Amino acid sequence: MKSILLSLTILILLNCVNSFAAEERPPNFIIIFCDDLGYADLGCFGAEKIKTPQLDRMAAEGMRLTSFYSTSGVCSPSRSSLLTGCYPRRVNMHVNQKNLCVLFPADRKGLNPSETTIAETLKGKGYATLCVGKWHVGDHPNFLPHKQGFDSYFGIPYSNDMNRKEVPLPLVRNEKVIEAPVDQTTITSRYTKEVVQFIHASKDKPFFVYLPHTFPHVPLFASPRFKGKSAHGRYGDTIEEIDWSTGEILKALKEAKVDERTLVLFTSDNGSRQKGSNLPLRGRKGQTWEGGQRVPCVARWPGKIPADSASGEIISTLDLLPTLAKLAGADLPDNPIDGKDCSSILLGKKGAKGRTSFYFYQMDQLQCVRAGKWKLHLALESKKRNWGKPEGEVSAQLFDLDADIGESKDVSGQNPTVVKRLLALAEEAREELGDGKRQGKGQRKAGWVKEPSPRLMQSPK
Repeated sequence: MKSILLSLTILILLNCVNSFAAEERPPNFIIIFCDDLGYADLGCFGAEKIKTPQLDRMAAEGMRLTSFYSTSGVCSPSRSSLLTGCYPRRVNMHVNQKNLCVLFPADRKGLNPSETTIAETLKGKGYATLCVGKWHVGDHPNFLPHKQGFDSYFGIPYSNDMNRKEVPLPLVRNEKVIEAPVDQTTITSRYTKEVVQFIHASKDKPFFVYLPHTFPHVPLFASPRFKGKSAHGRYGDTIEEIDWSTGEILKALKEAKVDERTLVLFTSDNGSRQKGSNLPLRGRKGQTWEGGQRVPCVARWPGKIPADSASGEIISTLDLLPTLAKLAGADLPDNPIDGKDCSSILLGKKGAKGRTSFYFYQMDQLQCVRAGKWKLHLALESKKRNWGKPEGEVSAQLFDLDADIGESKDVSGQNPTVVKRLLALAEEAREELGDGKRQGKGQRKAGWVKEPSPRLMQSPK
């Protein structure tokens, strides 16, 4: 009898210890980041021709964030912000070495390894970290994911249209090119396989997955299973395959029995360029109209994020690093960041508020300020730019986004006090981050190398 009681006592204690350990273990995080996905390209955001049942289900089980912003209308700057929680100008990732809007293969410039990324922030709490997909913040070995806190990397180091005769589009595992040019028809399924395998291998410890998809950036490719199946052409094919991929990842979380301890967030780096829909927003990729930077966002965490919910609070990719750090109990980077913890919004806490202000930069120039429902387009110089040239001369214009989400009616004349307040916010941004040739006191250096190192297949020895 004593031995039976002792055994029962030990079992109870073990269960208590295991339960306590499970409760203490921080949550897993998966960020799925599309490339050039329009605001209305998902069913749960209004798409009619493109079918996204998995993402629609994810929204029904989680939260839609309807005022979610990328920090740039193009690729490299927006990715630097997600990774570091900083505006691109703060980390000098707003232009490349030739003052163009994104990085190109074998550029000398990249995200400085001294910057602290989400991956590095979470590794301090024992997270396993994986990056799969399009990197695009530097392709020299010093700038690749393994130097930015990721245990492993599998993907294309920049945009899929950067296929050059002298540098065929590479598929990279860690630092090594394993295929060039990469077969893009299978890339979404191969990304998915990598993530699913990682989930199962890492189920007994906290993990972080960053999955920046290659598509729907052009050129467009889809696997035979999805090619020609969408009512919205090849563009729709790529999104429907990404939807399938998301479903496979959610299924893997359930199979690994970590679904209820995993936050999954799905969004895009900027708005659609041509084939997609940014409606009811004005503008497109490369612009600071809403259609260039307001992107669809869905977040799901069973039992934590309220099901079938939505929030119109202002949130940005800037806010992901401090939000995940808060949920993981991790320390924030030592260097100043621009992100704000928005975990209370995701968790559905009553009265939770988002950002009080948000700045829209186009390359080196501050173009807009948003605060609450108001968005002020600043007076801009007319000058040639390689992306998103303003639609003619743009004078200072104010829009009430609650009443006019399409930015069609300038109400600056009726609201001079609001204009004055937002101009003051703009001056704060110029002081801290800079504007044009004016340097900001909070700007830091990008990473540089003397000699570029193209990602090429190594010759067999």
